[in-house]
Amino acid sequence: MLEGHPNIDFWQETVPGMIVKNGVCTGIVTSLGLEILSDSVVLTNGTFLNGLIHIGEKNFGGGRAGEKSATGITEQLLSLGFESGRMKTGTPPRIDGRSLNYDKMEIQLGDALPGKFSYTDTPVIEKQLPCYITYTSEDVHESLREGFDRSPMFNGRIQGLGPRYCPSIEDKINRFADKDRHQLFVEPEGWNTCEIYVNGFSSSLPEDVQYKALRKVAGFENMKMFRPGYAIEYDYFPPTQLNMNLETKLIKNLFFAGQINGTTGYEEAACQGLMAGINAHLAILDRDPFILKRSEAYIGVLIDDLVNKGTNEPYRMFTSRAEYRILLRQDNADIRLTPIAHKLGMQGMDGRLERVNSKIENASRIERYFDDTSVDPVLINDFLDSVDSSPLRQKVKARSIVTRPNIDIKDMRRSLPYLESYLSQYDEETITIAEVSMKYDGYIRKEQEMVDKMDRLESVKLADHFDYKTLKSLSFEAREKLNQIRPRTIGQASRISGVSPSDISVLLVHVGR
Repeated sequence: MLEGHPNIDFWQETVPGMIVKNGVCTGIVTSLGLEILSDSVVLTNGTFLNGLIHIGEKNFGGGRAGEKSATGITEQLLSLGFESGRMKTGTPPRIDGRSLNYDKMEIQLGDALPGKFSYTDTPVIEKQLPCYITYTSEDVHESLREGFDRSPMFNGRIQGLGPRYCPSIEDKINRFADKDRHQLFVEPEGWNTCEIYVNGFSSSLPEDVQYKALRKVAGFENMKMFRPGYAIEYDYFPPTQLNMNLETKLIKNLFFAGQINGTTGYEEAACQGLMAGINAHLAILDRDPFILKRSEAYIGVLIDDLVNKGTNEPYRMFTSRAEYRILLRQDNADIRLTPIAHKLGMQGMDGRLERVNSKIENASRIERYFDDTSVDPVLINDFLDSVDSSPLRQKVKARSIVTRPNIDIKDMRRSLPYLESYLSQYDEETITIAEVSMKYDGYIRKEQEMVDKMDRLESVKLADHFDYKTLKSLSFEAREKLNQIRPRTIGQASRISGVSPSDISVLLVHVGR
């Protein structure tokens, strides 16, 4: 896809450093000594910066299995005044799927009606590969414990913190000693390979220990291993050193995205790459930065958390991190973000915006129909009785029935022929939008009011170079954090860990509010 894009050129080589002049990044230097000049640079180094792979007592440099680590960039950034840290992540062994006995495992079929990540007319998936579930046992755990004295996690050779929510198998056995088994997901890597990914068995134990333990798992008795699991340590740069557009505060036109910012996970890295790329482009054109708000997208929550709170362990995006979850729904993602993408000038957005506007208008028509259409008790009471919902004593508007618990439009259509006839002109996606809007209208409006209040704080700007140490009414921690992070608005300041509501009141007085 990238190679087919007419405006992208490639040069494949290791980059040991950037060209930085007078606090501005003006290009990169390759390992062959070539200088490539540019108006902006985005670093997306993943786990490669001084990457160190651990398998038991062995360790060696590498960015991932079979690839060299990258040196030079960390050292240059440190010399420019950046702070760095170390993090760790891991991966499970890869297994020959032909050597497994699937009859001893639980099959996990794909969705009967597979959802899509795109709102475009992509083909429906007709054929799916199943996954399987099996379990460890006390026997497996005992085999693994035999290698704990050679584990880099337990003997102190790994310094970096690993992801809290994806512990290695040895970590699980150690932390949850009361559990006599743990679930393993047996996942095929693709249609054209027999390689299996053993999800849940991430490990940095010696390869012989991994092999011996896995062969005691149900269905793995004759297992053949392609390569063992391993842990990898790498450098990252605390993201409080970034502006909200992912540009570094110390060096102009230098952007960071992905694991260099302390995140873990594919989606987390992808969304930062997208945002850093957009903002690098906007910076070249001297246009305002593109910043998604916490109320607009999970991307906004992720970047806001990183820049304002930082992270000392691999950060993963969870819905629970967002305070506006009712607004950030999957059914309205295109409605929230397509107009923004269109305004940015992203390719192919004209047709998409037209489709989104049509969907919004059609959903509104459905809502108006439910507001105007009365339902006769004779037609609906049998159905209401079947779902333990109070019967009607008189005609009511269709909307009031939709808002009842345990009732959805799909059920109502079966009882009301005229409703089925009206809705047949709309697709299921549009009907769902209308239904969600009607069912959760009160909650959605309440949350929007919260967003509007916060937006008023976002509109109150703070001076870029103000010295917060001069505001003695602020707490010591607030002065320290505000000088370090340098928020652009009162809203951003309010989300910094250690800045209290009373500190925000002081700032509001200071800016004349």
